[in-house]
Amino acid sequence: MNVREIAHYGSKVVVSALLFVGIGFQASGQESSDSPDRKITKVGTTSAQFLKLGVGARAISMGGSFVAEASDLSALYWNPAGLSGINGGAVQLAQTDYLADISYSYAAFGTSLGNMGTIAASIIFLDSGEMEVRTASEPEGTGERFKVQDMALQLSYGRALTDRFSIGTTIKYIRETIWHSSASAMAFDIGVLFTTPFEALRLGANMSNFGPKMQMGGRDILFSEDPSLNQEGNVEIVNSEFLTDEHPLPLKFAIGLAWNAFAAGDHRVTMMTDAAHPNDNSEYLNVGGEYSFRELLFLRGGYRNIFEEDGEEGVTFGGGLNLRIDRTIRVAFDYAYAEFGRLDQTHWFTVNLQF
Repeated sequence: MNVREIAHYGSKVVVSALLFVGIGFQASGQESSDSPDRKITKVGTTSAQFLKLGVGARAISMGGSFVAEASDLSALYWNPAGLSGINGGAVQLAQTDYLADISYSYAAFGTSLGNMGTIAASIIFLDSGEMEVRTASEPEGTGERFKVQDMALQLSYGRALTDRFSIGTTIKYIRETIWHSSASAMAFDIGVLFTTPFEALRLGANMSNFGPKMQMGGRDILFSEDPSLNQEGNVEIVNSEFLTDEHPLPLKFAIGLAWNAFAAGDHRVTMMTDAAHPNDNSEYLNVGGEYSFRELLFLRGGYRNIFEEDGEEGVTFGGGLNLRIDRTIRVAFDYAYAEFGRLDQTHWFTVNLQF
């Protein structure tokens, strides 16, 4: 058995293992004690919620069904194995005015190392903007202002082991800051991509945000108090701090399919779907599609979080324009619209540069 055959066999083993793990996650879902048919989804029990927002207008416009299609620098988020498809160097910049005037940005740079694979780095940054500090005694505001800022620094590597199988991993540093308090953690992602013997069908799998729990700490949780106001002669002031809980990261396992349903001449239609199992919500599906004309003009649509309990996300759509500047430089502009039901909608913008 040569190296290519070993890698090909290994790809099947890895994909099967990831599928088995996903089934295991499904089987391990907790049930509530008062109703054996009601699953506990643990909504709102994880930290670093900004890691669930997604990146890249192309992926968002197709309902976030990008695990098996990841082929640009947003692959650092969706499936790092997709980095293996990048040739030369690439830069991606993305900006979103998220819900409630929250600013959400993404920047990434990657370069191909030839037969050694592709390496890339990125930053995800969320900024709430300034808000009024309110307390129980001063509900109208203290006159002070604070911010919530979240950040993830990611370093990724992807490599094609054969012409059909790629693997990738991401190491990330995560930090959340609320006024003068913060929490941080290290985590990693791992993903695979496999082109099936049916050339138009691709399979992807990704596990993201595997890491330790996060716990808030800082001067905002410190306070001083007299432990016994009715007694004299005791210690008058004791420096103390509030005990904050530890919360796990939003671990997610996802598998996806991408299928070139039609490809002839100047036209291509690709259909995609992802199935995801998060540790803090019910399982859900994303579906999407992309129409391409001469790989120059793109129209996209999708639907997010199908079957998720009490979700507000839904219809997405958008488009893109891919321009060749010269023989080696390409610039792509992508836009996405994402519906959030009662929470209004968001608009996503991304610029890609390949050289």
